[in-house]
Amino acid sequence: MRRPSFLAHLIVSVKRHWPNYIAEAAGLFLFLFMAGLITTAVNHPGWWLARQLAGREVLGRAVIGLVAGLTVVVIVYSPWGKRSGAHLNPAVTLAFWQLGKIRTADACWYLVAQVIGALLGGQALLALLGSSFAHPKVDYALTLPGPQGAAVAFGAEFIITFGMIAVLFLALHTKQLENLAGWLLGGLLAIYIVVEAPYSGMSLNPARSLGSAAVAHNFTDFWVYLVAPMLAAWLAAVLFQRLFRESPLSDCIIAGPDSSVITTEPPQHPVE
Repeated sequence: MRRPSFLAHLIVSVKRHWPNYIAEAAGLFLFLFMAGLITTAVNHPGWWLARQLAGREVLGRAVIGLVAGLTVVVIVYSPWGKRSGAHLNPAVTLAFWQLGKIRTADACWYLVAQVIGALLGGQALLALLGSSFAHPKVDYALTLPGPQGAAVAFGAEFIITFGMIAVLFLALHTKQLENLAGWLLGGLLAIYIVVEAPYSGMSLNPARSLGSAAVAHNFTDFWVYLVAPMLAAWLAAVLFQRLFRESPLSDCIIAGPDSSVITTEPPQHPVE
């Protein structure tokens, strides 16, 4: 009997799981929108918050980290986040795909949805904030290498992404932590923004970086934010497979297995 083509898998998947894909696009849209909004508020010299934080860069990054981290937590534990699993990041989707927790067709649609959400988020920020978002101090919330250059930025992005995926998988693998994975990721993101941002702008997320790069028409060293997170996520997943071969993860929902929404098929459902 002839097996269905990959195109047939894509068509069947989108018919079954389109709410998951919309949830992923909406999650990326909201995350980039909030990240761009707080970045503008903290860095644009004409905004009230920026004036209060003038000369206190670390505190400013802490405020950005707090808002970004809480945004991730809200999305992860929202009904839509529970529906899709709230990957919110092509690197996270790649890692779950490597573990066999999401089918290839669904993973492809997740990547498309994440990119669309990020692109729309960047355009919405420009439409709402206009010249404030384009101000040199804000610079469209671009992720760019620091003074140390692209090589250091690549290494930094690789390390923080590897750490993020390791924390995520270990949390989901630990009974006491599996429903707290979203909080752990939000906290880790906030810490990364404070500590690592001067080296690479702290992306972790190719789609998030693309959303800013596209609206700014600036793809300087974009390869760093595409290759490093994806490579690190894949490697972390491979190592997890080897170390925990006998006890794999139960699913790919960051909110935890007890929080999954059962009103729709999970994205890892087999395609006949």
